[in-house]
Amino acid sequence: MSALIDFGAPAGFGAHHFFVGIPPGPRDAVSIFEDFGFEGDVNQREKTEHRALVARELWTAIRDDARRDFNLRLKAKKHKPGTWNPGKTKLDRFLGKELCVLAWAAEHAGPEECPVICQKWLALRPEERWWLYAKTAAEAARADQGRRGWRKALYCALSDATGITLRTKAKPKARGKKNNPATTEPENLFDFIEKGEI
Repeated sequence: MSALIDFGAPAGFGAHHFFVGIPPGPRDAVSIFEDFGFEGDVNQREKTEHRALVARELWTAIRDDARRDFNLRLKAKKHKPGTWNPGKTKLDRFLGKELCVLAWAAEHAGPEECPVICQKWLALRPEERWWLYAKTAAEAARADQGRRGWRKALYCALSDATGITLRTKAKPKARGKKNNPATTEPENLFDFIEKGEI
């Protein structure tokens, strides 16, 4: 397997991945891009699409849940965990799709709605997030299409707090062996890739 950087993105030049652009200014919006790479043809121009633009306040409200979820899965496959850094942070293309679903649901939310959005996003399996990305991207995949079709539906579905009791954030436990179901899930992102099911 080739070397991976940040959140499981291929280190090689020209590979399909997503990246998050985090400006150094504390109030500047955060952008998510999909970089299609060269799609196997080095003579082809690299194509990049701007997928989401998220206000910094909303990004701050959703970034930690995404980081924890992605890192649990990366660690389960013995890959280094990632972190959000100012500048460009790369993601595996499947994790990038999942992050877009979260960002699209939060892009028009209020900060008070973000904990519900994150909790409902965390309850989705990766395959469900990929399906939501595919449905949404088919009609409203660009950053400037936030009020169309499935983009509106994602916000409505994930921000509705009816019947939701917010879980309190658990304090980190002391290091040692722990039985975490999220790390023993039989099929996750990297299992699909290694088995060639995608």
